[in-house]
Amino acid sequence: MTYMVVIEQAPQNYAAYVPDLPGCVATGETVEEVTTNIRQAISWHLEALREDGIEAPEPRTRAALVDV
Repeated sequence: MTYMVVIEQAPQNYAAYVPDLPGCVATGETVEEVTTNIRQAISWHLEALREDGIEAPEPRTRAALVDV
């Protein structure tokens, strides 16, 4: 599955979250680090859902860049 990840620059680092997986978040000092960390967080999140007998939600969120 491919989930959309939102990466935001914070004052001291980067933060990422997955809209389709509430509570699945990560931080990192660089974009590369937060990307690695969110990938691991997604894996752990999906594993926890399976262990609890919950089916992983299908990816539904989309993103677009809009020029204004």
